[in-house]
Amino acid sequence: MLNRLAYRFHQTLERHFPEQRLYLKSDIETRFIRLRSGTQIIALAGGTLALAWTIVATALIMMDSIGAGSAREQSVRQLALYEERLNALSSDRDLRVDEAARAQARFNVALAQVSEMQERLLASEDRRRELETGVDAIQETLRRTIKERDEARVETDRMVTALTEQAGGSTEVGRVRDAMATLEIMTGALGDTAEERDAMLAEADAAREETQLIAEAKRSLEQRNDVIFAKLEEAVTVSMEPLDNMFREAGMEPEELLDSVRSGYSGQGGPLTPISMSATGGALTAEELRANTILAGLDRMNLYKIAAFKLPFSMPVKDNFRWTSGFGYRRDPKGAGTRMHEGTDMAGSSGTPIYATADGTVTNAGAKSGYGLMVQIRHDFGIETLYGHMSKVRVEVGQRVSRGDRIGDMGNTGRSTGTHLHYEIHLSGTPVDPMTFIKAAKNVF
Repeated sequence: MLNRLAYRFHQTLERHFPEQRLYLKSDIETRFIRLRSGTQIIALAGGTLALAWTIVATALIMMDSIGAGSAREQSVRQLALYEERLNALSSDRDLRVDEAARAQARFNVALAQVSEMQERLLASEDRRRELETGVDAIQETLRRTIKERDEARVETDRMVTALTEQAGGSTEVGRVRDAMATLEIMTGALGDTAEERDAMLAEADAAREETQLIAEAKRSLEQRNDVIFAKLEEAVTVSMEPLDNMFREAGMEPEELLDSVRSGYSGQGGPLTPISMSATGGALTAEELRANTILAGLDRMNLYKIAAFKLPFSMPVKDNFRWTSGFGYRRDPKGAGTRMHEGTDMAGSSGTPIYATADGTVTNAGAKSGYGLMVQIRHDFGIETLYGHMSKVRVEVGQRVSRGDRIGDMGNTGRSTGTHLHYEIHLSGTPVDPMTFIKAAKNVF
């Protein structure tokens, strides 16, 4: 039975895959290779498997290539959007700088006007006090004169009555004439007193009118001062909020920062003068209290300005550039696996100027392993900045630099794959993301 089945199977294979012979002929002999049915089936199966594997592998490679192309295009689009966002932030930062400068100019003009108005107010207050004193003296003299006039009238009436009685009952003509002369003298004196009284009344009325005008001018000046103070208080509040946010976003406590700046700028001196509580020597008025509050706010803004120049809130590159690598772990461009990138890379053309981002002292300037030509600057509050891969260094160790000073040129020295700036910020010896400071300052500088 098994032999029969084997024979039929062999016959079926022979019918579909008959035995083939492959002849190999040379100059001296002829040989052939026999290809049996089983050999043909094995060869056909192997070829089929090879063709299927080729098709599957080609499909996988094409799918991987298409996927890689889509990811690359998406990365390019995201990078373009990121650059557009950075350009918009840069433009917005420039607008904020212009607005801050204009606000500072307006504030200086308003402060000068407040000072001038304060002087005029003090002068008008002194004049009003002098007029009030004069009016009081005039009124006192007037009251005394009226009293003396009334007493003189009473005395005149009494003397006239007495003379009349004497004239009717006596013949002493001389005594009557003396009495009449005395009466005429007293009448003239009363007339002069009345004229003087009328003049004093007119002067008093004029003084009252002038006092009213001065009071109205004072009220108008106080209203204008109130409007100016309100605008100044609003300007100080609006200017202070973005500064507070900037330092907090940079990871620094504003009050501690201001205390540190205040301790470094606390020089005092000069001759000893008497203590004066206000411009008039008395207790502080409401306007003086508001003015002192505004001056305190201005002092805080000035301290913020000093701190801002001592912290790396500025951009190290001001020409056109492209962000190429951020802070954090990344795949090493030299093929050394995944490594920590402790700074931010900005790619530009060779020789692009590089600027100090804050006031400080140069602690390292020259070649350093991995960084190539580099500059390291120590700032206040335990902060250091590092600028690597330069083509030229323009500062020396120990040199004091200010924010915006040119310290070198962009290059491709050290462990680098192209022309760019490697920018680092260290806080108390620990590297931090430079974008923290750059983003924090976007609404201020």
